[in-house]
Amino acid sequence: MPTVDDYAKAPIAQRRERMARTPDAIAAAIAGQPAAVLLRRPDEKNWAATEIVCHLRDTEEIFFVRFHAIVANDEPKVYADPAAADRWADERQYLTNDATKALAAFRRRRDETLVSLQPLTPEQVQRGCLHPTGGRITIDRFVAMMAWHDDNHLDQLRRALAGQA
Repeated sequence: MPTVDDYAKAPIAQRRERMARTPDAIAAAIAGQPAAVLLRRPDEKNWAATEIVCHLRDTEEIFFVRFHAIVANDEPKVYADPAAADRWADERQYLTNDATKALAAFRRRRDETLVSLQPLTPEQVQRGCLHPTGGRITIDRFVAMMAWHDDNHLDQLRRALAGQA
């Protein structure tokens, strides 16, 4: 699978196009899957398909908020918690969510993100924030991270559906 740096080499429009395809790729992967399959974890450590969709839904909101903060402020500091993803899966009870509803929410949020990115100038996509572990991260870099994140979790989703870690 390509790295974030590989994605960063592609034009931002190409990365946005990649991001636009993700909701449909998820929909195709989970279509017709019984609830038992969507909720089955491949092992103790790895998420079930429903948890992956919920994770994408929730992280999309974080990216959206960061983009707005970066455009509106000079080098804002952002919060990051490396343990948040697993904690959210537990606290937000991802396994009690409906994957189709989580996908619909993700699709809405992704559409909002893509609409907000569309009018940004080349100068604006070079605006950045100060991340506690990543240092200065630009909107351009976040878009590369999102494209990579999508492909990473689509791969994880396919494996979870197949019962593989």
